[in-house]
Amino acid sequence: MAYEENFQQNSEAKYDCLLFDIDDTLYPLSSGLAMEVKKNIQEYMVQKLGVEEDKVQELCLSLYKIYGTTMAGLKAVGYDFDYDDFHRFVHGRLPYATLKPDPILRNIILSLPIRKVVFTNADKAHAAKVIARLGLENCFEKIISFETLNPITKTESPVDTKTREIFDISSYTANPDPSIELPKTPVVCKPSEGAFEQVFKMANINPKKTLFFDDSIRNIQTGKRVGLHTVWVGTSHREEGVDMALEHIHNIREALPELWEAVDEKAEEIRSRQKVAIETIA
Repeated sequence: MAYEENFQQNSEAKYDCLLFDIDDTLYPLSSGLAMEVKKNIQEYMVQKLGVEEDKVQELCLSLYKIYGTTMAGLKAVGYDFDYDDFHRFVHGRLPYATLKPDPILRNIILSLPIRKVVFTNADKAHAAKVIARLGLENCFEKIISFETLNPITKTESPVDTKTREIFDISSYTANPDPSIELPKTPVVCKPSEGAFEQVFKMANINPKKTLFFDDSIRNIQTGKRVGLHTVWVGTSHREEGVDMALEHIHNIREALPELWEAVDEKAEEIRSRQKVAIETIA
């Protein structure tokens, strides 16, 4: 493979790939999209799944803590719904107009001649809209989204959840019982180590030579466990599993000057070789 050849040629470089999350990473939390997503998820649970309104926030929190995402948790505990329907309801109504083109970030990304890959839990339609709104088209070699890791063309038809036995995760969270085995989710997503391993195979990524940018501390800590160099975006605080913390994605150049130094050294080496070749010919 071409990448394998390139990997051998650049074996001395510390990093050969940048792995980016999208939401609240490529744009700041202050955009307000995260709050809209949360509101839409809760409305979906009430309107489509029949969850009681006064219990929806507690259920969301329990599912998120245990399964990493609310959707993964809902599937695990027994709710039946169509993935595409969920994504259309949750992301289809977002105020994308709040996101503006980010030429600074585009220039930063394009100035680095190393691989750039996106790894998001969101669906491909949402990922495409956000990247387009930010003006980051053609900046990434590959975009790995929900559908990439969960390639299901057709899910089961929604049924009345009242006829299904739903695992009471809120009660379990309030009174954990080690004798009870928690139901597993069929959804493959961050922060599961298995999701990261699949991404490494799909995109031919060497985690030991990859910088991983994400706003979620749980995702960052999993990334660290599977061998990635981690950059926690949206804060200047450091926690276990965090190699570097950036308040804003624009701070990459100041925080990681070695990325550009390596590029400059390579360019200088090429110029030197060209000069020697010209002198030899002369």
